[in-house]
Amino acid sequence: MKAIKSLFGKVSGKSPAPLGTQPITTETLRQLFPIRNLSEEILQTFAAENHVETYSAGRTLFSVNEPSTCAIFLLDGTVVLADQHGKGYEISAGSAQAKFPICSGAKQTATATAKTDISILRVSLKIMLTSGRFDHGKLDVPEDLQGNRLLSLFADHFQHHHHELEIPSLPEVAIKLRQAIQKDVNIDDAVKIIQLDPAISAKLIEVANCPLYLTTVPAKNCKDAVIRIGLNATRSLVTALSIKQIFKSKSPLLKTYLEDLWKQSLYLSSLCHVLASHSQQQNPEDALLAGLTCDIGVIPFLSFVADLPLEYHNETEIEQAIPVVRAPVGAVVLKEWDFADEFIQAAKHSSDWFHASGDTLTLTDIVVLSRLHALIGKKANADLPAISAIPAAAKLKTFSLSPENTLAILHDAKAKIQEALNTFIT
Repeated sequence: MKAIKSLFGKVSGKSPAPLGTQPITTETLRQLFPIRNLSEEILQTFAAENHVETYSAGRTLFSVNEPSTCAIFLLDGTVVLADQHGKGYEISAGSAQAKFPICSGAKQTATATAKTDISILRVSLKIMLTSGRFDHGKLDVPEDLQGNRLLSLFADHFQHHHHELEIPSLPEVAIKLRQAIQKDVNIDDAVKIIQLDPAISAKLIEVANCPLYLTTVPAKNCKDAVIRIGLNATRSLVTALSIKQIFKSKSPLLKTYLEDLWKQSLYLSSLCHVLASHSQQQNPEDALLAGLTCDIGVIPFLSFVADLPLEYHNETEIEQAIPVVRAPVGAVVLKEWDFADEFIQAAKHSSDWFHASGDTLTLTDIVVLSRLHALIGKKANADLPAISAIPAAAKLKTFSLSPENTLAILHDAKAKIQEALNTFIT
């Protein structure tokens, strides 16, 4: 009972007085993310209490920049949300966005006003911690995928034959450069290491001259590129550039999946770089590397699939399994590569829209915002929350987000992103 009160109990702070309250059913709770992840016992106990609040049209639920005291779900009616510049958008009950909270961050990123009479559910912000929990040694198969034989096989392999997992090797130039920088190597010595791989050296110069870096004087050689970008940023970029080798395979089965994964990872990493550059709260090159590696866990899974007889899997099972395996396996790969914990966390939580990581904008937040932006652009009617409603959005200091412009800064940087993609692809 204490756990239930912790998740659904009274929320602190002032809230407008409702017209009334009414019961909620477990059927309704099962439609809401991430509440649906809770046990049936907790859902039934909560549903037995009157927790739904009703408000008349015109009522303001919260205002932009106010501290957030709870997560709010819209169960009936329509709410208008307006950012600090007055740009508004609507969320209606029953829509894909209404399956998620209309607010869940540490502060409000919009002002919410009831357009019609509405019903809402308020819960503690702790509810957001119910998603994204997993054990490194275990891969949980969702109930609706219990019949996926391929996923069950891999989950058993991941748990009981962890040491046999086929983890790709990080390219040698990336390892040497990282080790050297950890020993406070100077620029000249770093350049010597990079030039051991002429292809990486040439690509680094090309990246340093791409539109992501505002400059009037082009970098003519590897040393110019390193000076412009900086040693630590160069380390991240060299790792990112060399990782392309890992996304290659002679297996016909793997080739198509890996090519698609590489393109998706490149696009995500470019969004991360631009968002980090504009927010100035995270290093852009680190953000790029986090975006590029957050789905790296798919590669060992595909290698496992390629070793199985063809009758043990099909395309549907593979596509169903990928979203389940990429986070826990990705964390294992990056840990094996001795990546810093911030990159491991980004891999673990890159699809966890409501991941709570304190008040400071992290690499995970950058990746989550970028991934959600990319998905909203491709899947307009998918089960995705409003981008301004997730906790990461509340941590941006220099600009605000709204679904109408869906990260307008990233749209404005389309040309830069495309040119950066071309640099990495060719």
